[in-house]
Amino acid sequence: MNLKNWPALLAVVALAACSKGPQAEQKTPPPSVTVLALKPSSITLNDDLPGRVAAYRSADIRPQVGGIVLRRLFEQGTEVQAGQPLFQLNPAPLKAEFDTAAASLQHAQATLARASRQAERLQPLIDADAISRQAYDDAVSDRDLAAANVAQAKATLERKRLDLAFATVQAPISGRIGQELVSEGALVGLSDANPMARILQIDKVYVDVRQPASMLASLHAMREPGKQQAVILSAEGQPYKVDAKVLFADLNVDAGTGDATIRILVENPDRALLPGMFVRARIARAAPADALMVPQQAVQRAADGHASVWTLDKTGKAGQRNISVGEVINHQYLVRNGLAAGDTLVVEGQERLQEGAHAKPLPWKAPAQISASAPPSAAAAK
Repeated sequence: MNLKNWPALLAVVALAACSKGPQAEQKTPPPSVTVLALKPSSITLNDDLPGRVAAYRSADIRPQVGGIVLRRLFEQGTEVQAGQPLFQLNPAPLKAEFDTAAASLQHAQATLARASRQAERLQPLIDADAISRQAYDDAVSDRDLAAANVAQAKATLERKRLDLAFATVQAPISGRIGQELVSEGALVGLSDANPMARILQIDKVYVDVRQPASMLASLHAMREPGKQQAVILSAEGQPYKVDAKVLFADLNVDAGTGDATIRILVENPDRALLPGMFVRARIARAAPADALMVPQQAVQRAADGHASVWTLDKTGKAGQRNISVGEVINHQYLVRNGLAAGDTLVVEGQERLQEGAHAKPLPWKAPAQISASAPPSAAAAK
């Protein structure tokens, strides 16, 4: 080859290389990303609040008369009915007092009969001026006093009758009775500090939970009195199969914590909830309309904690936005602001994007396990 033509040949090769470079770059395909078209959905925001179970009704069994306990008439830990005998006290002293009161009544009645006859005999004599008015008035007064003594004796007898009946200690309410707290042979009285036993009605129970007072407004706004439902959860987070409804929120707020007590009525036919148990109550506090939910993997966090997402416009051009997110429901963030319905959100593949660059959108499909594990707090989308 002639060396004189070598510079011309190099120039031709360089020109060919320059002409192929831009064409090679233009043929590089845009990166593929999975996207989701944002649509408004209807959701319910819940609070899981700690609480304690309390009996629907409770009654301490106490004697209404003093005496020696002769017998226990119930099985400990069983269901009892209102009016059922529970303890038998020694009735002998009470029976003696009753008999004494009955005799006093008979004496008062006999005295009244004699005073009445005396007043009747003096009536004709006073009309005939055979006796003084003073003598007749004394007889009438004796009759009236005897009548009052009869009334008092009847009341005393009725009191003693009640005391004799109280020797059999009865259940004031229906429910489950616990252990006996006094033994047979013990002396009990009206001033005893400890009860003889305790009855708890637990076919219904209360669950008392505490919620910040600042969140009560949203609770009241969406609540129909006595109709708002709640879900009772065990300490492990498993729901009990019981019906529960919110009754009311306490009128007082704890000055130290800023919390108010919410009382929930729970049907407890299986006695699964016992007084004193620790549970959690899931209560709806808000139901925003037209809420936007985005998958968690679509949200990126900066070092300062601010959240951002990537979106594509109608031409496929990528752009990054700062957003504000709230609660996580079913592995999705609730968007407070920064996005609107109809935006195309990049869910996966953000690491391949650059601001202003084009991308190839592919539809994103939610994993089956996510949709299958939706908690009861999340409502279906519109």
